[in-house]
Amino acid sequence: MKMHSTPSISPRKIPAAWALLIMAGLAQILLSPQLSADIRLPGFYGDHMVLQQKKPIKLWGWSDANESVTATIGNHSATASANAQGKWQLELPAMDASDQAHTLTLEGKNSIELRDILIGEVWLCSGQSNMEWSVQQSSNATAEIAAAQFPLIRHIKIAHRPSNVALDDVKSSWQLCSPETVPAFTACGYFMARHLHKELNVPIGLINSSWGGTRVEPWTPPVGFQKVDSLQDIYQSVITRTPGNPEYKKQLTAHIDGVQQWLTLAKQAVNSLEPLGSSPAYPASLTPFKSHQDPTMLYNGMIHPLVGFPIRGAIWYQGESNMGEGMLYFEKKKALIHGWRELWGQGDFPFYFVQIAPFNYGGDPKGLAEFWEAQSAVTSLSNTGMVVINDIATVNNIHPPNKQDVGLRLANLALKNDYGQSNLVATSPEFDSTERLGRSLKVKFKNTGGGLKTRNDKAPTHFEIIGPGSDGFQPAEATIAGDSVMLKSNGVNSPTAFRFAWHKLAEPNLCGGTGLPVSAVRGGQVPKFTDTLPLGSQYKLVYEIDLARLDADIKYDVDHSKNFKRFDRVGYLVELDSTEFGPQAVFVTMNSFTDDVKKIGIPTVASQAHFQQQVDDMEVYSSLKALQSGKIATGNIEFWPNNYGQRNSNNVNGASVRIYDFGDEPTEPQAGYGCMQIHNFGAKQTLFAINHWRVGAQSDIGIGNSKSQNSDWTFTQNASKYSSKKLSVFVRPKE
Repeated sequence: MKMHSTPSISPRKIPAAWALLIMAGLAQILLSPQLSADIRLPGFYGDHMVLQQKKPIKLWGWSDANESVTATIGNHSATASANAQGKWQLELPAMDASDQAHTLTLEGKNSIELRDILIGEVWLCSGQSNMEWSVQQSSNATAEIAAAQFPLIRHIKIAHRPSNVALDDVKSSWQLCSPETVPAFTACGYFMARHLHKELNVPIGLINSSWGGTRVEPWTPPVGFQKVDSLQDIYQSVITRTPGNPEYKKQLTAHIDGVQQWLTLAKQAVNSLEPLGSSPAYPASLTPFKSHQDPTMLYNGMIHPLVGFPIRGAIWYQGESNMGEGMLYFEKKKALIHGWRELWGQGDFPFYFVQIAPFNYGGDPKGLAEFWEAQSAVTSLSNTGMVVINDIATVNNIHPPNKQDVGLRLANLALKNDYGQSNLVATSPEFDSTERLGRSLKVKFKNTGGGLKTRNDKAPTHFEIIGPGSDGFQPAEATIAGDSVMLKSNGVNSPTAFRFAWHKLAEPNLCGGTGLPVSAVRGGQVPKFTDTLPLGSQYKLVYEIDLARLDADIKYDVDHSKNFKRFDRVGYLVELDSTEFGPQAVFVTMNSFTDDVKKIGIPTVASQAHFQQQVDDMEVYSSLKALQSGKIATGNIEFWPNNYGQRNSNNVNGASVRIYDFGDEPTEPQAGYGCMQIHNFGAKQTLFAINHWRVGAQSDIGIGNSKSQNSDWTFTQNASKYSSKKLSVFVRPKE
């Protein structure tokens, strides 16, 4: 950037008297409140930048109040006057792309000259570390860097800068793409730009505003949160921290009034013998955000200064830091996209994003699949597109180094949707419909690019199907039939639903005709939880009781106990429904801990059931994601009619002696509080609890850990909160 201003005084000898006058004049200028300011542009306008073709060239900046500013590029000029605050803005006519370098000049009381300005395609690149990931960190970096002779590709990196208020300016410099500069470029952006440049033969500008490890909330403007009903809690937390907002004023005024009242009392208390209470604490709701991960903080500091600079669209690679939120992430992406689009004022500009890769995250292995589902849902928003990368993942590295294919797939989305290459296949195959054909389930896909195939010419992997009595989802044998996949399993007689790649480490081989991979997806009608259990075929019902009828004298609604003398496994099904938790169910089976069928039900004094022990070969089926399912080696039961205390007399590993949990001790009297609990002590989980049944509607009932102090639901007195509640006890008969 070259700036021109009034020439300085020639360094010849100046008489002493004149020198004194000059010094006095300078002092007066420096002390004057009317000190004038040079015209200036935002700090990201500079030499070598790329301006978006076919859109009016928007310029804005600052100067003296009411100063006239004229901008010129090529044969086009425009003039504007600054307002009373010294802010000016103007527009130059749209220009076509070309590799001709232009000079942009601005004239006011001083001059600004920006050189080597290109007209082409501009893309905003944002997100977390996989967008910030550089070319030098990517695959084949040495060769890629050496070949990066593309001076018509330009890149600017916005510095990390969180802010509590929306900033108007940000400073950075544009760089020409060369082997010397490209190592620090965003790799996703560069490889996208390289392909676009080769296909379109126009300059490409990349604005890289990204920050590793960041969530989506800090990149989102307040108006984005405002427009999404499910995010009103975030919106309220933002506006109450925003100076000038009516809610901020209201709460701050109330706090000031409280402090003033306290000060009045404090003055009176100086000579009083009565104690004075503490002064009112500053409301947490007004406390400014401090972390760069807090809502709006990165929008304010790293996006807002750019808003209004014409762009073609945005690319986005983020989500790892929000993984585990399921469909809530879809709501947050709506806020981000709608918020950016509204403030930019360019309508629904293209927004293309990358689905995060398979990775060995902790926690529920199905959680990542549900997050992929939320990312896929974002494509329901207008003018969006998603790149699937489960074929180029590194499951032990959250940063897959192959950014070349990521950039190529992003470029192809733009080429198809924005640059007229309508015959290009740019999206992965998408689920269309299911059809049951005998013992098989036909899963049809659309946008297959000429039909489905696999990358290794083997049968498709990572398919599962489910149906009534199937004991949950079962691995499926898959066969490709054109645009469809035929699924079957020996364990599923009547399949009704499927899921594909439903695991955090899934690297499936299914792809479309052009090689684009199929994303994790599920479809069909999943049977009710109880319909998937191995009931009837393996387990037979012994007892059933509506838990609304609990009393000191247990009377089962169904009692088939006389029919079963020999059995080798016992199963417990608890089904609950409430407005607080919704429908819940858990089915727990284990090797028999008694051969007396009268002792496997609710442990009353009359049944003489009393068990405090670990059980073998436990299996858990649950509708609750929080409960560990499958085969469990650390199961234990606490069945007794007694009172009980927190003392871990049975030495259950990990149990507390300060709360009621999975390691308690029965005490006298025998006809006491009563406990029927099954636990997975290895995971510190209560699978279900039925306590204090003698009080009926005030008994303690729950599935999973209670959120109260006692994880085993002791003293919750919550039975009346369930609209329906049932216990069923099963056995597996033994020949």
